[in-house]
Parts: sequence; structure tokens; C-alpha cells
Amino acid sequence: MTYVEMTARDQLIAATPVPGLALEPLDRTSPMVPDILARVGTPYGWKSSRRTPDEWQAWFAENPRRTFALVTFEGEPAGIVAYDPHDHEVEIKSFGLLPDFVGKGLGGYALTLGIQRAWELSSTARRVWLHTSSFDHPNALPNYHRRGFHTFKTEKATRP
Repeated sequence: MTYVEMTARDQLIAATPVPGLALEPLDRTSPMVPDILARVGTPYGWKSSRRTPDEWQAWFAENPRRTFALVTFEGEPAGIVAYDPHDHEVEIKSFGLLPDFVGKGLGGYALTLGIQRAWELSSTARRVWLHTSSFDHPNALPNYHRRGFHTFKTEKATRP
């Protein structure tokens, strides 16, 4: 696992805008949340890709702060960003594109939009952070670094 953080808004190195790519609010109880998280995470073994409907119901009940944004490309769902905002930090819990949108040059700008939204979620945030695994897409960590995140901790990853 690699943990990365950004400790000031001005550390964001924005990617070139992609026309048609946007971030839209998504209700945390929308059936799209489990569907998209499962489809995004299946290739990388995310726990969210294996949750049953009952497990999702329990997960939503246990995670009341989590907010979601839907990444759209020309009106089509293209991915998702999940946040866990706290008083002085915002954790990006999940970020990813649906398989059909991977490799099309959308990830950098999608992450830019996701980071901008993370900073907007808490007026007192002193950092935005996330973690990634070596089992995630090979461009994930390089993309995080290109956007201005800095590694603050690493751990040996075990297969999810």
C-alpha cells in the first residue's frame, strides 16, 4: 500500500481539461454506487466488488459521512469518486474509471476534478489523502504523483 497526501490546495497540478468530462453529485444511497464501485474495482480485487446487497446496506449504515461523485464523459457514467470528509482532512476512499473508459486519456483530468471537489468538501481541510495498492491499475500511483500528491507512507501489500 502506498499512502499519498496533498497538504495545500495549491499543490494540485491540474491535468489538461478533457471536454465532456465532468463530476456530478451522486446520492450515497443510489444503486449506481455499488454497481459502479463493483465494476471499477473487479479488475483490481477491491472489496467493494464482492459485497452482497446486505453487506452494502450495512456498509451504508456504518459510513454516513461518505459522499460520492459520478465521473461522466459526454453524459455517460465513466467512473466514481468516494470521499470521507473529516474536520481537517478529506480521504478519497475510492477513485476509478469504468473499464470501458480506462486507457482513453481521462484519468488525469478525472483525478483533477476529484481532488478539486475533495478540497471543497471541508473548508477547514489541511490535507487530502488516499491510498493505493500495487494491485491497482499500474498508472494509478504515477497519476497521483503527477497531480501533486506526495507519498507519506508505504506498506507491503497483500492480495485483497
